[in-house]
Amino acid sequence: MTFNIMHTDEDPLSPEFEARRAEARKRLDSLDPAINAPVDLTPDPLRRAWFEAVYATAAGDPAQVPWANLSPHPLTQNWVNGQLRGMEGLRTLDVGCGLGDNAECFAAAGAKVTAFDLVPEAIAWAKRRFPDSTVDYQTGNLFELPDVWHQAFDLIHECYTLQALDVSMVPKALAQLASLLAPGGKLFIIARARAEDEVISGPPWPLPPSFLEVARQAGLVPLMVEDIIATSNVARRHWRALLARA
Repeated sequence: MTFNIMHTDEDPLSPEFEARRAEARKRLDSLDPAINAPVDLTPDPLRRAWFEAVYATAAGDPAQVPWANLSPHPLTQNWVNGQLRGMEGLRTLDVGCGLGDNAECFAAAGAKVTAFDLVPEAIAWAKRRFPDSTVDYQTGNLFELPDVWHQAFDLIHECYTLQALDVSMVPKALAQLASLLAPGGKLFIIARARAEDEVISGPPWPLPPSFLEVARQAGLVPLMVEDIIATSNVARRHWRALLARA
């Protein structure tokens, strides 16, 4: 499926778009409590207030949303393209769906997609972009999801949500994702990667190789793990991993 960009100023490759995004990043970084440490994130560990501010201040301009590229993530799109025959009817959950491009990518391949985001405006924006979509868009908190989602999905797509969490929350997040998988279900992860001993300051917090052991402890067995170096399409080192519920 091709996602057409209607206006030059909404083309992420245009100089105008990139200039607005660069200014937005500076402004949003100044508001982010996780960047302006030391700050106790305990009252708002998911940084909900900051994510809500991102969408509230964007005023309909996708350049103001740092992760909104108006197209599926290239590592997701490439993988889906290779799985087309197996996607039809697959009960799929897109975690932290943002403006909906990844969710629509799975739906275009024939999957039955549910997508959620922490921020209501993100969901409203996705629905405006794709008014005829088959995706079931919902507002939701990863750690407070409906009981009916327990073991309800054949495939879960997680792109950049784990890396947006403080490292102390990753084990709980992986356990929660595992609990949503049906028997034989799979978790597909796209995340920035780092060396185990690399000193980091987030957000985002790239995942070290040991995240795979944390996943095993959550009952997830690696089926595919790719350590992808930076390319023209992916600016930084990434993990692309497919894990199965044990």
